[in-house]
Amino acid sequence: MPPRNKNSQGHSKSAFLPQDQEYVPPFSFEYLMRFEFQLFSTYRFLYEGERLDRLLQQIQRRIESTRLEDGKSLPEKIWFKKLFAIGVNDVTRVLERMPPTARASSLAGKAACIELQAVVIAYDCNPRWLSKHLPSLALSRKVPIIFLKDNKGASLRLGQLFKLKTAIAIGVKAKGNAINLLFEEILSGNTMQLGVGSECLNSSQMLNTTQGKVQR
Repeated sequence: MPPRNKNSQGHSKSAFLPQDQEYVPPFSFEYLMRFEFQLFSTYRFLYEGERLDRLLQQIQRRIESTRLEDGKSLPEKIWFKKLFAIGVNDVTRVLERMPPTARASSLAGKAACIELQAVVIAYDCNPRWLSKHLPSLALSRKVPIIFLKDNKGASLRLGQLFKLKTAIAIGVKAKGNAINLLFEEILSGNTMQLGVGSECLNSSQMLNTTQGKVQR
């Protein structure tokens, strides 16, 4: 019987792991998080560096313009809640109320529930277990996920958009508005057609505000 190839055995264990990361046991929490991270980054829904700067700039501008179009008739906090699920708990609640894809057609005639167009997650948040359930839950509802990564600062920058200290996750409610149009372009990869300037927001600009609540 030929000897076992130790190299091939080691390769099979780390088949789904980035080559520059140390080995972790299969199906452990860290292993699954890395696998999910690789899965979504493969589909370009991972933003970091200059791409993250441009994305946040686009979202911030669209929020501001949509707010002006709505006439500011509602307090800003309530207006945000109408258009977004903000924080892990709120995103989880809305996703759980959405029917799984297998049941969606059978419930088509019933009262419509709030649907999410996309979920945005700060991948480098700490601790990670706070949002570890969201990728699989969103996938079961066929809701795309956008990962943000900024050297453990993505949750700070995401929260800045909503006048919060941090936001680990947000969900974009499907309302048929200009914000939804922006995310439709983002998910289809057509952001270059939006006419947004090349000027990017840096970390110091996005983290100017130090007041606010932590939204989990």
